[in-house]
Amino acid sequence: MDVEVRQLRALLAVVDAGTFTGAAATLRVSQASVSRTVAALERALGARVLQRTTREVSLTAVGARVVGHARRVLEEVAAIERAAEQTRGDVRIGYAWAALGRHTTAVQRRWSDSHPGSALVFVQSISPTAGLTEGTADVSVLRRPVSDARLRTALLGVERRYAAVAADDPLARRRSVSLNDFAGRTVALDSLTGTTTDELWAPPAAPAATRTVRGVDEWLTVIAAGQALGITAEATATQHPRPGVVYRPVRDAPPVPVWLTWWTDSPPPDIEALLQLMCEQYASGTPGGPRGR
Repeated sequence: MDVEVRQLRALLAVVDAGTFTGAAATLRVSQASVSRTVAALERALGARVLQRTTREVSLTAVGARVVGHARRVLEEVAAIERAAEQTRGDVRIGYAWAALGRHTTAVQRRWSDSHPGSALVFVQSISPTAGLTEGTADVSVLRRPVSDARLRTALLGVERRYAAVAADDPLARRRSVSLNDFAGRTVALDSLTGTTTDELWAPPAAPAATRTVRGVDEWLTVIAAGQALGITAEATATQHPRPGVVYRPVRDAPPVPVWLTWWTDSPPPDIEALLQLMCEQYASGTPGGPRGR
């Protein structure tokens, strides 16, 4: 039995999401389908690649060796698809948490008006490049640095940071909060795709503990339950309202840069027009002028 691309994609989705449930949401299939696909990969390889328990999923020794090769295979498949699809009308824009926030709809409508027959399709992907290197996006919106030399980035603008707190938390009664208000509290962090690290705080005001989460849904769930506080970009507050969660601006936190990222050697058609449109939209509503690098 030969190894199939869909099997490698399922493996990486489980590794990146941390659970079969999260992988199913990323791939937009059922959890049972993901389990069957990974099992088929293991039969093809003749070895287990994932260690499953009732509480977590982790790579086996074989899986740890396979996963790097799997990423490179999918990157090559994505390159083949890009080469064959340069004339496609729609542009797939990957994002991990919240696309362009309050600018999303305006950018989509302005693009459709100026490019008849083409649409901006936003695709959520829980990966460091928001689906770009996995082949599910033509360009990606990122809010954390990317060091891959094969990718080109341009700054679209910046967004204010917001705290997310349970509706019954005393901080929810304030109009704004400061970084010092997180001292002694637990903060939920997504180290894979989130915009916050513990380096945001100076030691005297540092949170007492952090809680690792995977993706925005899990982040919101633990916050609504009062198990942690969160801090995020403005776009999350705009696109992810949740009963039981209140967002408040963090007045002394540095802003979050928002980047557009694409493959240097195969940019999508009209990338300059897309970049200009997004930069104009951010410049019209946020401080700071865009620039590229």
